Amino acid sequence: MEKTWRWFGKNDKITLPMLRQIGVEGIVTALHEIPNGEVWPLEAILNQKTYIDTYGLRWSVVESLPVSEAIKYGGAERDNLIENYKKSLINLGKAGVKTVCYNFMPVIDWIRTDLEHLWEDGTSSLYFDKIRFAYFDCLILQRAEAEKDYTVNELKQMYELDKVITDAEKEELVDTIIIKTQGFVNGNIKNGDKNPVDTFHHLLAPYKGIDRDALRENLRYFLQAIMPVCDEYGINMCIHPDDPPFPVLGLPRIVTSEEDIAWILHAVNNPHNGLTFCAGSLSAGLHNNVPALARMFAHRTHFVHLRSTNAFPNGNFIEASHLGGRAHIIELIRIFEKERPGVPMRVDHGRMMLGDTDKGYNPGYSFHGRMMALAQIEGMMAVVNDESKLES
Repeated sequence: MEKTWRWFGKNDKITLPMLRQIGVEGIVTALHEIPNGEVWPLEAILNQKTYIDTYGLRWSVVESLPVSEAIKYGGAERDNLIENYKKSLINLGKAGVKTVCYNFMPVIDWIRTDLEHLWEDGTSSLYFDKIRFAYFDCLILQRAEAEKDYTVNELKQMYELDKVITDAEKEELVDTIIIKTQGFVNGNIKNGDKNPVDTFHHLLAPYKGIDRDALRENLRYFLQAIMPVCDEYGINMCIHPDDPPFPVLGLPRIVTSEEDIAWILHAVNNPHNGLTFCAGSLSAGLHNNVPALARMFAHRTHFVHLRSTNAFPNGNFIEASHLGGRAHIIELIRIFEKERPGVPMRVDHGRMMLGDTDKGYNPGYSFHGRMMALAQIEGMMAVVNDESKLES
């Protein structure tokens, strides 16, 4: 597998020379300055690619070329937005950047309730607490009929939390769920928005009446429209699993399981319609056997995210060590090194450690934590390569 790293452009405090020194081979990035729905100009793509090339690295994967909300819910402007998307793909193809990661999660990308959950050793990692999320959904967002999505016991715990939660904790919950983790990912809500909860309500509104089947059909429509461009320019589209892999906020999620992935790959049965195999997202669902999914779908996997979680029966989950958790990363390496040698792989969501907290890194994207994770992955890759040599 190619060792890649998510880099947020020239303003990223983690520089390309730093990445060369720690063994990174390829860069995963995007043109973050261009608003969603607008065309990525060829000149801007080439400038970014040339800058990366200058440091002896290559632009391996686009993460991501965002899919506008109107494409997902099938709005009136959908076809125009798809045409812009196709133009961006053409320009990427002309520049030789041919792997594109994207997601089809309505409104909100990955969700956590705590960005710095402390471990005993003093490091911290990302955490999802279902009761705190229910509190945000029912009592802060006050989404209509939200309580129907939670059990009687969960609601009881939520109201117990309401007795002790502080105003500062409420503000931090809003900041964590819909600002800090979303602004740098999809740009729907940004730091400085005066009324983020109201903005969030407006973003949710167009999805009224959009169920799982409707969202699936909108994904099929999008993929069918762009596949001719992908065929012409050799571009591999790779959809990212939903994080977490279950419905939230009354919104359907359609990339959560074996059945979902199989449906997507068969709905548009083209080798350029593929998967980003995110072991962390998939492992957050107790219904998923992550190595089994890797064996099933390695042949249509164009990009791999290696991280792991510990998931619990109460719906909570936490980012685990890359050496532990439910993902069984060493087994995933065995599978992908055999089935998809050379596929781009990046370590995902490292712990905060050794001063990372004060550096202003995007949530989940520390330097020292990801560097440690990369070292762990490299060690496992070496073991797997030695195993292969012994077998031969």
